[in-house]
Amino acid sequence: MGKYFLRRSIQLVVVAFIISILAFLLVHLLPGDPSVTILGPNDTAQNRAILLKQLGLNKPLWQQYTTWLTAVFHGNLGQSYLNHESVVHILATGFPIDLELIVISQIIAFAVAIPLALFTSRRPNRPVDNVATTGTFGLLALPPFVIAPILVAVFAVGLNWFPATGFVPLTQDPWANLQHMILPSVAITFGSIAVYYRLLRSDLISTLQQDFITMARSKGLSNRRIMWRHAFRPSTFSLLAAAGVNIGGLIAGTFIVEYLFALSGIGFSLVQAVNQRDYLVVQGISLVVALAYVILQFIVDFLFTVVDPRVSRG
Repeated sequence: MGKYFLRRSIQLVVVAFIISILAFLLVHLLPGDPSVTILGPNDTAQNRAILLKQLGLNKPLWQQYTTWLTAVFHGNLGQSYLNHESVVHILATGFPIDLELIVISQIIAFAVAIPLALFTSRRPNRPVDNVATTGTFGLLALPPFVIAPILVAVFAVGLNWFPATGFVPLTQDPWANLQHMILPSVAITFGSIAVYYRLLRSDLISTLQQDFITMARSKGLSNRRIMWRHAFRPSTFSLLAAAGVNIGGLIAGTFIVEYLFALSGIGFSLVQAVNQRDYLVVQGISLVVALAYVILQFIVDFLFTVVDPRVSRG
């Protein structure tokens, strides 16, 4: 286990280093000249030279990278040239929204997908299984930007159960916060439910046909005990892998839902910065989001060893 963890940690550091290089080069690879965009109507040769010196863009590329990386290690990700708001403050403001969206949506997804998969895998090709399989297949074809307006029309406008837009911090009013977050969370939940259910159902059906399950049944163990103690754990590999990829994709990937529900999360801030050519904000958010995704996959890989220790021995 120690060697496996050390090897994965080294890989994490290498990948993080590559990500830092790509995030740094992002400003140089984007079309246009950052100095022209920042200066706007004040773009003159003299002002451009002053700005390039202030930003350190007149130095060799490797010096620019080391200077920027040093600032990153000190918690300085730059600031917006439009409103002079620091990237750290933008992330600190948007992260709780994204985190809450992800947590609520995944709790709902697991709460629906796991029990349904456990039930239908014991009775495959029965009416309930056919309805659940067909229904989840249909959910895969419904993107959040289609589901969100329907939820607003039904539950916010029609029934008036939840507010349509806005955000209330959890520390300010927990109940109002939950009311505002339910609809956007549900809007991104349907796809997760479909993926988790279909993967877990398929793996459970396969596991229940294994010899060790037949042996457990021959010992007179109940179906409930067989499912929870013997079948569920080895059937969660695909579920964990899918959850890691899905949750990683939701980090800053919920910008459409955030836009529709007027939530200023990380994804919405990133898209807004791209549209406004706010290069330093794009650079800082891209770095943090990419690192968060890689760290999440590292955690998922470690969970694989908990589910099945043979992974680390392999």
